[in-house]
Amino acid sequence: MKLFENPAGFWRRFGALILDGIVFMIIGFLFIGIDNKDTRDSINGVVQLIYQTALPIIWFGYTLGKRALGIRIVKKDGGTPTIGTMLLRNIVGGIVYGITFGIALIVSIFMVAIREDKRSIHDFIAGTYVTSNPPSKEGLVD
Repeated sequence: MKLFENPAGFWRRFGALILDGIVFMIIGFLFIGIDNKDTRDSINGVVQLIYQTALPIIWFGYTLGKRALGIRIVKKDGGTPTIGTMLLRNIVGGIVYGITFGIALIVSIFMVAIREDKRSIHDFIAGTYVTSNPPSKEGLVD
C-alpha cells in the first residue's frame, strides 16, 4: 500500500467530529442524574477518552462518526492503531493543543485543509493519518 493512501479531508473529518459529539451528548444525558457537576464531568471525560482511544483500536480505526462518513484512523503503514498510537494521538495531542491555548488546533485545521496528506499535528505526534480506505480483508473477522 502506498503511504498516505486516500487521505480524508477537512469536511469529512469535521463531520465525523460533529457526529461523535452528538454521541457524547447522548452519553452525557445518561449521567444527568448525578448531582455533583465535577463528578458528572469527570465521568463524561473518562467515557470520552475510552471511546476515542479504545473504539478505534478494536474497530479497525473507526469511531461511530468516522464509520458513518467512511473514514478511519490508521498508522502511517496503513495498519490498525495500537493503544500507544491512540494515547499519543489523544492525550499527547490534547496536551499540545492545550498548552498552546488552541493555536496548534488552528494550525492543525489549516494542515488538514491544505496539506496533500491531510495530516494534523496529532497525526504527526502519533504517526497516523485518516483515510477513506476500508480495512483490508485480512484484518476483518468473519
